[in-house]
Order: sequence, then C-alpha cells, then structure tokens
Amino acid sequence: MNVSITTQREELLHYIETVEDKKIKAFYTILEKEIKEEMNVEYTVEFKTELDKRYEGFKLGKTKMITPAESSRRINKILKSKFSK
Repeated sequence: MNVSITTQREELLHYIETVEDKKIKAFYTILEKEIKEEMNVEYTVEFKTELDKRYEGFKLGKTKMITPAESSRRINKILKSKFSK
C-alpha cells in the first residue's frame, strides 16, 4: 500500500490524539532522544534577526508568505526547467 507522507502524518496525528496514554509514553520513549536533538537547534543571531524581520513584514502586510506546498511546487517547476532539457 502506497500512502503519501501527508496522509501518514494526518493518520499519526489522529492516532496520537486518540490513543491511550501508555502508548504515547511508549512511543515517546522510542523517539525521545531524536525529539530532544531536533528541539535543541541553535540559531545564529543573524538568522533570528532575519526571521523576525520577515515575520514583522508579514504581520504588517508588507511580505507575502506561501505555503510549504506552494514552495515545493515552485521549486519543482524550477528544477524541471533546469534539468529536463
């Protein structure tokens, strides 16, 4: 069965929200180290400043944001145009 990543994420989120606590604890125990490593990312001051600037522009309506899906679509379009020749 070939299920998309999006569907898998949705199913996992639903499962996590409805499953009994002991299964959540077991699931978390298996992934705890990886979760903590990913949550422990340190950003540079310059990167944080740039993110803050972009967010402020978004809040003021000066910056247009796009969804991850739209971003992927645009990137794939660029890649196809460059590498499908």
